[in-house]
Amino acid sequence: MEENKASIANRLQAVKHKSGKSYSDLAAETGLTNVYVAQLLKRQAQLKPDTAPKLRAALPDLPEDLIQEMMKPPMRSYDPNLIQEPTVYRLNEAIMHFGESIKEIINEEFGDGIMSAIDFYCSVDKVKGVDGKDRAVVTLDGKFLPYTEQKSEHMVSRLRLQ
Repeated sequence: MEENKASIANRLQAVKHKSGKSYSDLAAETGLTNVYVAQLLKRQAQLKPDTAPKLRAALPDLPEDLIQEMMKPPMRSYDPNLIQEPTVYRLNEAIMHFGESIKEIINEEFGDGIMSAIDFYCSVDKVKGVDGKDRAVVTLDGKFLPYTEQKSEHMVSRLRLQ
């Protein structure tokens, strides 16, 4: 019987918990971002063959069946109830509040286009604010993708029909 995503993610989280390491610890040991490590352990990202030995070294209790499972393309999804979790809700709220201004600045700086969520890096860092209180810094680092003018002569599917 094939295991479901939640069951696999739970097993992966148990291995992480047993290791006593944080996502940032694992990131430092693997050369990945802390958010990407979390994505791997939630089965939201695919473990690449070159990275597997690094993850195995960082998490020696990670069984081979989970390594093999992690190397398969994941079903990237989320539970719709996740938006009710306060941190996720606030992140969504922040993007919704600042999104229009962020879009305007992207267009002003780069032109008509979007930030990729595929060619994308994300990390979370802890810093001290000027008042000495802890602050969370979420970095979204995505490739700029310009919108293209849709000329018939550039549409490969139409060119094949001729």
